Parts: sequence; C-alpha cells; structure tokens
Amino acid sequence: MDKLTVVDMHTGGEPLRIVIGGYPPIPAGTILEKRAWVRDNLDHLRRILIFEPRGHYDMYGALLVEPNLPGADLAVLFMHNEGYSTMCGHAIIALGRYAVDHGIVAAREPVTTVNIECPCGMVVASVEVTNGKAGSVSFESVPAFLFARDQTVRLPGFGEIVFDIAYGGAFYALADCRQFGLEFGQNRVRDFVDAATALTDKLKAEFPLSHPDHSDLAFLYGTILSGDGSGGRATKNVCVFAEAEVDRSPTGSGVTARLAAMHAKGQIAIGETRIFESIVGSQFTGSVARTTKAGPHEAIVARVGGRAYYCGRAEFIVEEDDPLGRGFLVR
Repeated sequence: MDKLTVVDMHTGGEPLRIVIGGYPPIPAGTILEKRAWVRDNLDHLRRILIFEPRGHYDMYGALLVEPNLPGADLAVLFMHNEGYSTMCGHAIIALGRYAVDHGIVAAREPVTTVNIECPCGMVVASVEVTNGKAGSVSFESVPAFLFARDQTVRLPGFGEIVFDIAYGGAFYALADCRQFGLEFGQNRVRDFVDAATALTDKLKAEFPLSHPDHSDLAFLYGTILSGDGSGGRATKNVCVFAEAEVDRSPTGSGVTARLAAMHAKGQIAIGETRIFESIVGSQFTGSVARTTKAGPHEAIVARVGGRAYYCGRAEFIVEEDDPLGRGFLVR
C-alpha cells in the first residue's frame, strides 16, 4: 500500500481529513459513479483513514477526485464511519479555504468563488480573501426542500414524536429535543444520540423517501434534534448521522435542510439570517437566498457560512504484520 497523506482541518470543531495522496486513480464517470466505485473497490482505505488507530468513531474525510461537471474547480467524495455521504457543509467550508490556500483556485479579493462538485450536485463556495489569505466561507448548495411536514411516529420509551423530513443535500429527520425530555446543557450527549438514533432507525424502516434527481440520493442520513441556543439569539441543534456519528459543528447540510423546513413553515423570510449553534458552541449563519423548484417540490437555495481551521498534516502507513492496522472501532 502507498503512503496515505492527509491535511487535517476542522470546521466548528468537526474534523475533516483531506486526502492529498496515496489513493490509486479513480475511473472516469459521474460523481455518483465514482462514489459507487470507491465504495465497492477502495473501502479498505476509508477504514484505514477514518477508523482507529489513525482516526476515531466520529472522524470525517474528504477524497478529492477529478471533476465531471463543467465549471467545477474540484470534486469531492465524503467519507465517515458508515460509508460515503452525498453532501457535507462543514467539509465545503473547509475545502473552500483549502482550495484558495493551495492554489486550486486563484485568490481574488474580496471574495473568491470555488465551484465544488459533490455527489448531490454543484455547490458554490464563496471564500473571503484579505491580503491574499482565505478566511470565512459561505456556500450555496443544491435546491433544498421540505419532504414531509408534521408527521408523527410512536417510539418505544419516548412516546409520540412529531417530526419533519427535509433535504439539504442529504435527507434529515428534524425534531424538537424537548419531545424526548431533553434539554441542551442538561442532558448527556449520549442521551441525544440514543433519541436521535431511535428516530432514524424507525423512519429508515417505515418511511420511504424519494428524490427527483437520483435514487442514490433517497436515503435518510440522520436526525437533527433542535432547541434554544445561547442568549436567545441562536437555535441550537445536534446532528446524529451515519452510524450514530455526532457532528461537532452545526452541520452545514443540516442547517440547509432546517432552513428549507423553516421557510416552508413561514418561520424565515428570504434574506433573513439566523444563527445555528452546535453542541460545542460553534456557530454557522444561515439564510434563504432565493426560492426555486426541485422536481415537484417547492424548494429554496440556502446560504450557510462558517470558518475552518488547519490542524496539521500527516502521512499514514500500514505495516504488513499489524493485525489492527487496517482499522477498527470500539464504539
């Protein structure tokens, strides 16, 4: 195996491990075809990078691949503990800065545009540049929409729960945490994970999804539990996605989905900005840029903003006689 080289960043506390070397060439095709090929042929590399002893249960990764869409500056596959996502907002914020800092896109002040091809489609990042240095990043994602509104389900141990399902590049169930007897700052993260996972598992089994563009996009990625943020200015949420992975950031695609639901319910107007806060106190801004359509769905284009930071650079190897070197998880 070739050495795997990475650059580590974080956005709002959520890690992003960007692969910069060590993967074999990926066959040409659409981004969804690349996603399927990597999943079927190179998943052992995801395990090496994301799992212990080099990663951890909640690690997140990004593999840069050749773009297929016209106008794309780069294309990316997202990796986590379960497999490969279709969209990741915290990764877009980090990759926007990375693309400017590493010359993938020439820096232009005051704002540099970076077109990033994702499995869900083209996402446009706007990178603030001052004195040649990249700073905060915002992005406009693919059309987001409310798929199911004010649905109810009975969960063992929790009773009747009211939820929405919205799409923000991935599908999320949305629910108020207080229905589960939970309150931010008062309950353990484990309690939120258990509640969110119970809702996700129930809906995966009983609530079919569809997407107007491609069947590969029609899966429930996770559940977002929301409540009041600090100082009454923010709305707080925790996103539990993939295999009970916990997002440390407010979740970019999740904020996009929440904005779609809020707009459909008349809770936010076009151009109005809200603050979304994570379980570690990091914040994203979110607004509705404009309305659009997604197949039969009334949809929005959301703008989500935040800041990413570098953590380091690493080179990983696997010794042939290492029985645990190819990855494991203990949680």
